[in-house]
Amino acid sequence: MEGRDAQLAAVIRKRWRIGAALTAVMMIAYFGFILLVAFGKDEAGTLLADGRISVGIVIGALVIVIAPVLTAVYVRWANRVYDPAIDAARRRNS
Repeated sequence: MEGRDAQLAAVIRKRWRIGAALTAVMMIAYFGFILLVAFGKDEAGTLLADGRISVGIVIGALVIVIAPVLTAVYVRWANRVYDPAIDAARRRNS
């Protein structure tokens, strides 16, 4: 029984590590964008595409896109690794 609990604990630790890493990526992207807007106004205001769009707009859009991408990464991992491991642990313990 102790080995099974250790396997379950390892899977749970991995879930926390992955969640923390994805959260860190999102926070770096978001706060990086906020810091750019706050302290790099000239860089954020640089125009691209014949003066139609700014660097700040492009980076802001990328920050918005990153959130569902990171969510998809987590869901894919959870569906392939975490959920089967939890199901196997439940079957072992019942």
